[in-house]
Amino acid sequence: MLGSDRSDNWRRAFRVELRAEAIGLAFRGWPVLPGTYPVGGHWAGRDGVEDTGPVPVHADWRDRVGTRAEQVATWWTGHPYTLLLATGAGYDAIEVGDDLGRGAARVLRSVGLPVPIIATPEHRWFFLTRSGDELVADLAANADVVHHGEGGWISLPPSPFQHGVVHWRVKPEVCGWQIPSSRVVQDALLDAIQESAGARTRQLVAG
Repeated sequence: MLGSDRSDNWRRAFRVELRAEAIGLAFRGWPVLPGTYPVGGHWAGRDGVEDTGPVPVHADWRDRVGTRAEQVATWWTGHPYTLLLATGAGYDAIEVGDDLGRGAARVLRSVGLPVPIIATPEHRWFFLTRSGDELVADLAANADVVHHGEGGWISLPPSPFQHGVVHWRVKPEVCGWQIPSSRVVQDALLDAIQESAGARTRQLVAG
């Protein structure tokens, strides 16, 4: 019983935090949506949907993109829904693994261009960009790189996952809420890939 009360209190507090973040982002014009949330070994919040990750709670979620903050606030009144960002509606994301994410972040810092970066407990990094550009051929052919654009979504902090919480690696405030073009991030990824390949070559030569 005590464990159940503690769990309920945790969910209630987490819901309040998620709701506050959703309202703040919606006021800034971010296309946020509620997503299913982890309970035990499954994702709850949308009947008849079996998934391995969060999906929009509302079947008509595309029609809800751009909803005013006042209405967004009502979506989190009863459940600790994950916080989703609809991509392709002004914002896209480029998803990569840990190693490439760190490398690209290092490249961006070196040229003084920090960009908003999200990380998940599943060791994936998401670089936020403005909508509009597809991946260049070299990145599109890389299995570690995924573009999230029209008709998609990603999880935003502080969304819960089965084994942890989505968090910011670089918060939007650090960038003055400026979202870069996709090409800025793609160039950083290409540089990071080239640097990694160069480092491996030097190791082989030295070895």
